[in-house]
Amino acid sequence: MKLARINTALLGFIIAINGYLLLMPVFPKLTYWWQNHTHAPTSTAALNKKVRANDSDSLPKENRLVAPTMHLDDQIFEGKDLSALKYGPWRLPYTSTPDKGGNTVIVGHRYTYTNPRGTFYSLDRVHVGDQIAVFWQHKKYVYRVHEIRTVTPDAVNVEAPTADNRLTLYTCTPLWLPKDRLVVIALQESSYE
Repeated sequence: MKLARINTALLGFIIAINGYLLLMPVFPKLTYWWQNHTHAPTSTAALNKKVRANDSDSLPKENRLVAPTMHLDDQIFEGKDLSALKYGPWRLPYTSTPDKGGNTVIVGHRYTYTNPRGTFYSLDRVHVGDQIAVFWQHKKYVYRVHEIRTVTPDAVNVEAPTADNRLTLYTCTPLWLPKDRLVVIALQESSYE
């Protein structure tokens, strides 16, 4: 009788773990859908307003990345190695910054089981022509997506310095078998203080 209870408890535990592993990747998609159909502060309309505002009152104190199509408004983290990725979008330390021009490269996790809605979970929702803003050192830099492509992990040329002012975002792809990198390249349109 006692053994039967232990077996039932173990079976319940195994079913719960498998359910978690199967359903967690779907929750970020549901969250994205919900935000599109409500007036949440991270909705596309609210974030578009933040990107297009020309007033200095809306400038945040910390460096931030705002991508309306992704429902992303997150702090940009600095760090010497990959460990900074666990906090959110990470600016690669050997690339430029928006105030210096050139190629500013920011990377983020797409999906992890400890953080199902990774920073760049919805990077595949970005389209050519979308606007993205980077708030950097109390100044806003607005970029327009120019190119989207998939590359292999060894294609480090996407991190190379450039003559034009650009923002490069990338993450692992596809979602279920992350063997490549999804790269979004946006060219700077304007900046505001």
